[in-house]
Amino acid sequence: MSRFDEAKKMYASLGVDAEAAIEQLKDVCISVHCWQGDDVGGFDSPEALSGGIQTTGNYPGKARTPAELMADIDKAFSLMPGKKKLNLHACYAIFDGAPAGRDQLEPKHFKAWVDYAKARNLGIDFNPTFFAHPMVKDNLTLSSPDETVRRYWVEHGKACIRISEYFAEETGVPCVMNIWIPDGYKDIPADRLGPRARFRKSLDEILSIPYDKTKVYVTLESKVFGIGLESYTVGSAEFCLSYSTKAGITPLMDNGHYHPTEVVSDKISSLLLFNEKIALHVTRPVRWDSDHVVLFDDETKEIAKEIVRNNALQRVFIATDYFDASINRISAWVTGVRNVQKALLFALLQPNDKLKALQDSADMTALMVLQEEMKTAPFGDVWDEYLRRENVPADYLSAVQDYEKKVLVNRV
Repeated sequence: MSRFDEAKKMYASLGVDAEAAIEQLKDVCISVHCWQGDDVGGFDSPEALSGGIQTTGNYPGKARTPAELMADIDKAFSLMPGKKKLNLHACYAIFDGAPAGRDQLEPKHFKAWVDYAKARNLGIDFNPTFFAHPMVKDNLTLSSPDETVRRYWVEHGKACIRISEYFAEETGVPCVMNIWIPDGYKDIPADRLGPRARFRKSLDEILSIPYDKTKVYVTLESKVFGIGLESYTVGSAEFCLSYSTKAGITPLMDNGHYHPTEVVSDKISSLLLFNEKIALHVTRPVRWDSDHVVLFDDETKEIAKEIVRNNALQRVFIATDYFDASINRISAWVTGVRNVQKALLFALLQPNDKLKALQDSADMTALMVLQEEMKTAPFGDVWDEYLRRENVPADYLSAVQDYEKKVLVNRV
């Protein structure tokens, strides 16, 4: 009997079908962020990264061109099991000729990405890029008191909705378009209401253009603070959740965008009660929104448990969002995405009905014991079987190191 057969037998004794767990995981799509490959550089602006975020490290091999980035994504995807989408930022526009401002972006500026995605049977998600640009004035975009600045970024948002609909129509897969702005102040502001009122007005104007809501899911992402924006963030959690409810769009939670003692896992059930869909950016904050590579850690597992035990795998858009320039970028991609998938499989292998019954019967002693026992269940054997069926190697480091020697070290 194989190790997987033994594991399957053990899980079956608790009422868990390991085969069914593997089959469910095969159908879960993870939206993989392109910006790990080039440290959020993009191709449309020479501006340094800004907006309260930064990438640290100078590991060799950063993608410098669209062709290099696409090749790196191909390599990373070949080492990831399961279904995937490509998640793009607007700053990854590819210009064939004269460049366009972000307020003038058109579908044609992303045709190369559509061709890439269609050749690989991928959907595309999208993000307007409200940072690293000369039109970010005094750390403000959609909330700026300068009407010229505010109007520029409103037009950018509208352009991105049109591009998102183009992605959906070309790939046949709905596009999740996420709005996040870095707007805020380093020190205590004299007016908190004004910037948020302008942000609300801007969002209303962006969403005023017609689009097919079965093809484009507009989401809104909050943040608690950023570097240089420590005292006030316009798009706070309360603002973004309230606006999403009012406008009928989808709330997005990034688990690095809250206070250090807050956890997104605790928020998922509340949002599921009041929203048809919700969206997540899965990252790993270390004392702040530092976008470290996702690990198979407690909060990642707890997020996955909340999705699975609430039967919400079809209601939650799951995307990754991190960027580490201190280690091999291909490895960072693969490690983080695999850990999201590991967490989902771990959640699918929990005896959730039995655990819930123990809670409802107030048998907290048995609940604690069973939860602790599940931590040492033979999960790894099921994960290895999943990788085998997906035809990806358990050891991906060797392939990454080989790619580094043959490709990445030549990028000087």
